[in-house]
Amino acid sequence: MTTTGPGPTGDAHVVVACPPGLDLRRTLGRLRRGAGDPTWSGDGADVWHATRRGEDPATLRLRPVPGGVRVDAWGAAAARALDDAPALLGLLDDATGFAAHLHPVVARAHRTHGGVRLARGGDVWSAVVTAVLEQRVVGVDAKASWRRLVLRHGAPAPGPAPGGLHVAPPPRVWWELPVWQWRAAGVDAQRSDTVRRAATVAHALRDDLAPAELARRLLTVRGIGPWTVAEVTSRALGDPDAVQVGDAHLPHLVGWALTGRRADDAGMLRLLAPWQGHRQRVIVLLELAHRGQLPAYGPRGRRALPLR
Repeated sequence: MTTTGPGPTGDAHVVVACPPGLDLRRTLGRLRRGAGDPTWSGDGADVWHATRRGEDPATLRLRPVPGGVRVDAWGAAAARALDDAPALLGLLDDATGFAAHLHPVVARAHRTHGGVRLARGGDVWSAVVTAVLEQRVVGVDAKASWRRLVLRHGAPAPGPAPGGLHVAPPPRVWWELPVWQWRAAGVDAQRSDTVRRAATVAHALRDDLAPAELARRLLTVRGIGPWTVAEVTSRALGDPDAVQVGDAHLPHLVGWALTGRRADDAGMLRLLAPWQGHRQRVIVLLELAHRGQLPAYGPRGRRALPLR
């Protein structure tokens, strides 16, 4: 990875060497919360992302170049965001021991989508908020709430970002939001109260924690259960073994893809057991390979199992 310091426009950049075949858009696309996510933008071959490290904002522009990806950054957190660029691109994703050959469907998905890596988003707090917003509601509604709240209470992304790109608010802003602002965005009391409780311990939800330790800390927050934990650790830390137990449609996807039959949570865990340590990797591959092919088993929105 080569680095260039601040230039005449106040930006800095790194060029990250990447293996041939890296699927940049699909790798990063798992972090994006819908096509209208105001913290992401696509501009030709470029991908733009507005993020935070603690209270400080940063804008990233990721551009494929020969042999890798050039990552430009602006904002107070630019240096930290650049340090995290290899992880964001999935280059810290270690697939050692992943036995795709154990099932022909998984092996085929791996051959087809081998350029997709598990990205480590780094912004734990935003992953917490989006996961909580997606509890027990249809995904499209949760994503619309995220968009409204970020556009209204976030800040324009620093640097020469495309119009409309915003940095999500820091924890203190989420904690201070009045009830009517939550309701105007379509967020009920249970989810808004959970976000506010999480905001009081946001300082302890760090991106340098191991997935198991972050999970332990998240589970101390009332309203956060196993589904939400798996969503956060998989997106923010690139956890290769996270499993979203309690999802409304994921067990059916895994069951249908691997056996041709529906499954419940227990059945899904049994089917994924041969890939212990890489279960999220299998889930991602199956979602990519079978997107839009799942038989209609009811609502496609995601829900979280209530913990208390």
